[in-house]
Parts: sequence; structure tokens; C-alpha cells
Amino acid sequence: MIRNLVLSLGSLLICMLAFAQRQEALDIKIDFESYDPPSTLVVPEHPKTYSKFPFVDIHNHQWRLGEGDLSQLIAEMDSLNMQVLVNLSGRGGAALKAMVDNVKAQGYEDRFVMFTNINLQSIDEPDWSTETVKQIEYDVSNGARGLKIYKSQGMDNKDKAGNRIPIDDPRIDPVWAKCGELGIPVLIHSADPRPFWQPHDSLNERWLELKLRPGRKREANDPASWEQIIAEQHHIFKKNPGTTFIAAHFGWFANDLSKLSSLLEEIPNMHIEFGAVIAELGRQPRAAAKFFEKYQDRILFGKDAYNPEEYYTYFRVLETEDEYFPYYKRYHAFWRMYGLGLSDDILKKIYYKNAAKLLKLELDQFPQ
Repeated sequence: MIRNLVLSLGSLLICMLAFAQRQEALDIKIDFESYDPPSTLVVPEHPKTYSKFPFVDIHNHQWRLGEGDLSQLIAEMDSLNMQVLVNLSGRGGAALKAMVDNVKAQGYEDRFVMFTNINLQSIDEPDWSTETVKQIEYDVSNGARGLKIYKSQGMDNKDKAGNRIPIDDPRIDPVWAKCGELGIPVLIHSADPRPFWQPHDSLNERWLELKLRPGRKREANDPASWEQIIAEQHHIFKKNPGTTFIAAHFGWFANDLSKLSSLLEEIPNMHIEFGAVIAELGRQPRAAAKFFEKYQDRILFGKDAYNPEEYYTYFRVLETEDEYFPYYKRYHAFWRMYGLGLSDDILKKIYYKNAAKLLKLELDQFPQ
């Protein structure tokens, strides 16, 4: 009997200790920002560090192509199978010419494409439209193959009266027309993800990003509503059917492919690239794969921020059928990725054929 009593007391003591330990664990506060447990899911994995086919990155920024040795950058591009890098930050004028000249001097003219940029802040000058069109003609004569419009040019740039310059300001119309005449595409970034304009609360899917980077949060009409800024972009697309436009970041509709599909049907001169929104596509693999199949001739490979290792996730989402693998920026997407498993024919179009057509590149520079 005494033995049984001792055993019972021992069991009770163990239970009490276990409860105390569990209670201590429950009392530990874990911040949502740091909660990121590794998955215990065991599934086939096919990580990619090299694209299946050579590719054109239609959305990149290299501000220093006009100076210095480019061999290290070329080596990084080769390690990824990036055949052509499109530098959207050509700036224009002497700066763009210096970039083109430096690239040619080092024998890399087939590896880089320059887009020029324009200045909207002097739009009140009476000769702004005429001079800006002349600048574009000059830049194209020096090797520019497109025009990049930054988001600041539809949100932050103001005229002399302090008013926001909408990107569909009629004074810019000659620019769009000239790009159509010259046969160069306009890659345009308007607004930011829609949740940046929405309340920063528990219902905002970008809550973590906005907490870690509060400067990205905007009020409902700062500087205008998201809907208005996006509508201004679509207005110029429709108003200039003879000009090819590329909506950066899937036009911020990667999370609503049905809406994006309706826009592509409505606006035949609109193309899209998926820089910085691969996480949206990777969480809806079946819908995204169907979308890529339907619009395979109008989607371009884009990355935006240049970081060689981040391309690996893009390759894996596009090429494999892997399940539940991480995205490289948790604050950007706390969910996991799934592969779309695109066919070789579609991959070739996304990786290089569509861009080659718009940029007038020779297909024989993309070895198989």
C-alpha cells in the first residue's frame, strides 16, 4: 500500500512538473513577426538555380552600367542563364549614351537593353511635349529600346501649382504616340499593392509588411485612391492603341486573375510582367497555370530588384510542380509557394520569345 502511495505521489509530481513546464511555455510571448516555423511536410523537392531556357529579364535596374568593368555582372547573369538584362534606369541623354557605349566597349551589346526615362516635373514649360519627344528620338538613335515610367511619375510628381501630375495628363499624349511611331514599348509602374491604401489592421493581408516598413502605408486618397491611379494607367493604354504598353507587376492584379484577364481582353496592346509578384502566382498554381496558358503570348519575365539568389524561386514556381516551398521574403508573403509546371513551349515564350519580339532581338542569340 505504501508502495502504491509513493507511486501515486510520484506520478502526481511528474504531472505537476509537466503542467508547470507547459504553463511556462504558454506564457512565452511569440511575436507574429518572428513566427516562422520550418515545415514538417515531406514532399519531393526540385530547387532550381538555373533556368531551363535562357531568359530576358524585362524589369531590372542597373544604374552604373555607364562605368566600370561589367564582367562580374555578366558572370552572375551566366550563372542564372540570363541572356539579356533590360535596364529600365537608362535615364536618357548623355547618361544613357554612356551606358550603351560602355556596354559596347566591353563587347556585351547583346546582353543588355536600355530603356530611357523622362522628366515630368517640368511639364508646365510651354515646350515640354516637343522637347521630350525630341529626347526620346535622340535616345532611340543612341540605342534605347523602350521607355520606363516610374510610379513616382503618377503619384509623387507635381506641377508648379503643387498638383499631382496624373499619368494620363493630355500633355504627355505626344510621348505615347511617339513611342508607338518608333515601335518601342512603354513599361509602366502605376501605384503599389492595393492593401497599402487599406486600413492597417488584422484584416490587411500586408499587415506584417506595413508594420516592418510603415513608409509604404498610404491613406485612402494619398495622393489619390488606388482605383483612380490604376484607372489613369488603363486610360492611356486605351487611348493609344498603336503603342505597346507593359504593365509592371501584373498591373497589381496578380491576386485577381479574373479581373486581369478581362483587362487583357479589353486592351489588346497591353502586356504584363510579373516582377515582385511571383508570390501571388505561386499560391494559386492551378489558376495561374491556366492563365499563363491562355495569355502565353503577352506575359514577360520580370524580377525588379536584382538579387541572383532570388531568381531561384521564380524558376521553381514556373518550371516545377513542387509543393509548399518558401518564398524568399517572408514579410512580402507569409504563405508558401507551389509550382505551376509550365510546358516547354510556354516557358520559352515567357523566358525570351515574347520579349525578343517586343524588343526586336534576334532569336539566334538564345542558345538552346
